[in-house]
Amino acid sequence: MSPADGPLSRACIAGGLRTPIAHRGGALSRILPEDLGAFVIRALLKRYKIAGREVCGVLAGNAVGTGGNLARLMALKAGLPEKVPAVTIDVQCASAAAALSIAAAKIASGQGDCYLVGGMESASLQPLRIYAEHDPRRALVPDGAYRTAQFAPGDVSGDAMLRGAERVMEAEQVSRAELDAFVLRSHRLAGKARRLLADAIVPVGGCRQDSGVRPQITQRLLDRLPPHFGPGTLLNAGNACAVHDGAAFLLMASDAFLQRHGLPPEARVVDACALGGNPAESPRGAMRTADFLLKRRGLCYEDLSAIEFNEAFAVIDVLFDRAHHSCLDRYNRLGGALAYGHPYGATGAILAIHLLRSLQTAGGGLGILSIAGAGGMGEAVLLHM
Repeated sequence: MSPADGPLSRACIAGGLRTPIAHRGGALSRILPEDLGAFVIRALLKRYKIAGREVCGVLAGNAVGTGGNLARLMALKAGLPEKVPAVTIDVQCASAAAALSIAAAKIASGQGDCYLVGGMESASLQPLRIYAEHDPRRALVPDGAYRTAQFAPGDVSGDAMLRGAERVMEAEQVSRAELDAFVLRSHRLAGKARRLLADAIVPVGGCRQDSGVRPQITQRLLDRLPPHFGPGTLLNAGNACAVHDGAAFLLMASDAFLQRHGLPPEARVVDACALGGNPAESPRGAMRTADFLLKRRGLCYEDLSAIEFNEAFAVIDVLFDRAHHSCLDRYNRLGGALAYGHPYGATGAILAIHLLRSLQTAGGGLGILSIAGAGGMGEAVLLHM
């Protein structure tokens, strides 16, 4: 069996589109997340000349929206027929990657042959929530109000993810210099990738370009950033990704569906997996899940042409570099979330779009995307171009 063959290899990605990624409070801050997603879906169907009635379902990630089945609201706003089902998936940062995995399984099992898969997020419009009066957690947060859901037993803190990153940096004795090197690398590579990604980005709300990418960022600027948790700690505004708004979707279909429509697949899904780990050290989830998937397939990182990890924190890059330095030239080749930002529910689809472009640059082959999620979760997807 070829490494390109796998349990999900009947599922293909025809292509994907995304909005620009904008800072919280920036150019997309007044656009509802379901409207961001609907905008991308309409553009995707138009580009690939697919009628809404041919879509078997919509799978969309969303982490900090208003709740409910936001994907259904988005699908209706996009003008899809009422008969098209839509499901919202919340695995926090890993939501869109989970959506991709589920859609691939649906296609491989014959449940449907065309899905719109991705996610949408508006950190700018993240609602404030309040625990019920009789909820014991109400006494643990100011005024009983919270913005960040609970991810682990006994921890209702709103900065659990940040503390998890600091905890991993301390445990691994990471240096400030190691972290800074990857911050600079991410912005530099993202700046170079703008032209490569141009036709994958659909302007919306007057926003045409990712707002977080700063290719001219310097070490001198990074040196001025104070540690988030005070003296003696490492996490800061440079080595942790900023909070952003955006949406991204993929057109996923069976090879037979694409053949009927005269569409060549950009890539085929080989395999995918989800894996849990210590919720107190969530940044470890990216490499842990990718390691698990590759081992299951009898592969190693040297077999891959492109690797995309969500660099929510620079410590994720440091861990990869320490373990697989010889593969660094194919890792986050277009830069990562330290530069672009991280619109939680959409990021898995953004990674997939970037992975496709990275594989094109490499002339094809195998590629993996992996993303850590809150609560110690991880999602990884293996593609072949």
